[in-house]
Amino acid sequence: MISRRLLIASTAAVATAIGLPRPAAAATAATAAEGKTVTRTNTRTLHLAPAHEQLKALRKGHISARALLDQLLEHHAKANPAVNAVVTTDVAAARAAADAADRHRARTGTVLGPLHGLPLTVKDALETKGLRTTSGSPDLADHVPATDADLVALLRAAGAVIVGKTNVPTMCQDIQTSNPLFGTTKNPYAADRTAGGSSGGPSAAVATGLSSLEVGSDLAGSLRLPAAYCGVYALRTSRGTMPVVPTRGHIPRPPGWLSSSDMLSLGPIARTAEDLDVLLDVIAAPSPADSTAWSVSLPAPAKTRLGQYRVGLWADDDFCRVDAATRTLLGQVAHAVRTAGAALDDATRPVDFAQSNLLFERLMYATSAATTSDEAFAGEVKAAESVDPGSPAAHFLKSRTMRHRDWARADEDRQKLRQAWAAYFAAHDVLITPAAPTAAVLDQTAVPSNERYITVDGAKRGYFEQTSWLNLASPVGLPAVVMPTGRTADGLPLSIQIIGPYLADRTVIAVAKLLSEVLPAAPQAPALTS
Repeated sequence: MISRRLLIASTAAVATAIGLPRPAAAATAATAAEGKTVTRTNTRTLHLAPAHEQLKALRKGHISARALLDQLLEHHAKANPAVNAVVTTDVAAARAAADAADRHRARTGTVLGPLHGLPLTVKDALETKGLRTTSGSPDLADHVPATDADLVALLRAAGAVIVGKTNVPTMCQDIQTSNPLFGTTKNPYAADRTAGGSSGGPSAAVATGLSSLEVGSDLAGSLRLPAAYCGVYALRTSRGTMPVVPTRGHIPRPPGWLSSSDMLSLGPIARTAEDLDVLLDVIAAPSPADSTAWSVSLPAPAKTRLGQYRVGLWADDDFCRVDAATRTLLGQVAHAVRTAGAALDDATRPVDFAQSNLLFERLMYATSAATTSDEAFAGEVKAAESVDPGSPAAHFLKSRTMRHRDWARADEDRQKLRQAWAAYFAAHDVLITPAAPTAAVLDQTAVPSNERYITVDGAKRGYFEQTSWLNLASPVGLPAVVMPTGRTADGLPLSIQIIGPYLADRTVIAVAKLLSEVLPAAPQAPALTS
């Protein structure tokens, strides 16, 4: 059962439930250009500023943790009902944590850690001690973990104030965000469009100012696709034999499991590239079991100007054609990179797109079988033995039920693919690709899964082609940033992906910062400006 102090309420009624003060007056703001980051000079709206500005104000004592939290909760009451991003809150615990942070600073003159007093939401796939964690599943409707996920423990140790949980599709198994417990998370720019998935709630929360930072999970683009559709930044962190961000406590796997998928990476979501670095500093760490002897020290970028970089560009491909708006955007990227004086190679390809995608699917289907019930898996094994090799189901069934010998050989193919990427990055610093074939597509929650599709320049395409470009990096564990830039004629944000060498997480963030200075600004979500 859920403890009595745990407040789980629809955010439409949150203002009444938590007894907030009347809204503060709007603050003055200096804006260099439409869509650029706003520098807020009035602490009454500091909750809408980038995380690094909020943290600076907290450190300098310009605002208390409790005051900042109450600003944010007031904004939740106003903005969350339209998007349904935050689905569970624990206001009492958040206020207690904020008050504790303020007492610590008053007593010692120091901060608790790099996220001292910063109010944040957490994806509902990450276990939070004492706070309901469902992963969107009715089977977990009353699951209140006794311990934090390793990553959540890092956030708390850094001084963050956990406000609540953000929505996901059921067990994170869709690329749009809806579930029977909490319903659908809407795109912050158009209610009929999807926020993406599985990190649709986290991305929509950051886009609308409900949280300045979030953490998403990414196996098949589940972090980067929602970020692209919601117009925010996100980083899929590097993953080799082990991840650079610990993954224990992510659902799925089921509660209580100590292992996670060999393809899963966790990473930060933010409204600025600078804020990706802020959160990466906290969450890049070994698992608790390894921390006695190991540490994670991601190298700083070796270059400081865009013109110093050797940039690869993969703007389109027959395997996954992009639409006219995305092609135009990638043309603007090419022009900006050349104008900055950088070396641009738009002809060399690191891997064969189709072969890479096929291997990704085999490994993804195999790892997803781990938590299948014995009865269901036995049925899949039997079906795989008799399936017609030419059937559309054959690839799925045979990948899900492959023998360990076959998986070991697929893993060897993955290592060879990593080697091909390493050879490419010997001559290139980063590779820029589309993030998706289009801007955010129509939400298809009500459409049966086997009937879903997307439309690209009028042509009907497969539903899961939304993530094809993102899945270039997925099987090989490369760091990849999605950054918003530009917009469609309808005002939806567009995005690009920046892929770097293994462990060059800070480099891809640095390139995103530099590109943000020369590329078109993405639109801001209406909730940030209304």
